[in-house]
Amino acid sequence: MSINVVNEYGNVTIDDQAFATIAGLAAMECYGVVGMSSKNATAGLFELLKKEQLSKGIKVSVQDDKLNIDLYTVFQYGVKISVVASNVIERIKYSVENFSGVKVNKVNIFVQGIRVQK
Repeated sequence: MSINVVNEYGNVTIDDQAFATIAGLAAMECYGVVGMSSKNATAGLFELLKKEQLSKGIKVSVQDDKLNIDLYTVFQYGVKISVVASNVIERIKYSVENFSGVKVNKVNIFVQGIRVQK
């Protein structure tokens, strides 16, 4: 699914993959985020996605011309999850709205795992 943005210059169609990429890059800039995880983590097993595959750990849906973004993440051991999640949500909302002009309704963070740095 994609969103059409109409302005005085014409129509712009933005695909969900573009929003997912923006959200993934914004999340990776936040302290405490190790990476994205696959959406289908089962039995406590998760796969840490490579940087080229960030959008596979993100689900974007459109509701009333606003975006709902679900992030499946892996955090670093020792960080306060609620603080990091709050920072990620604010960063994603700012980045997506600033780059695209489309409002973000909701950002959901799913912490799939914790990674211990050696």
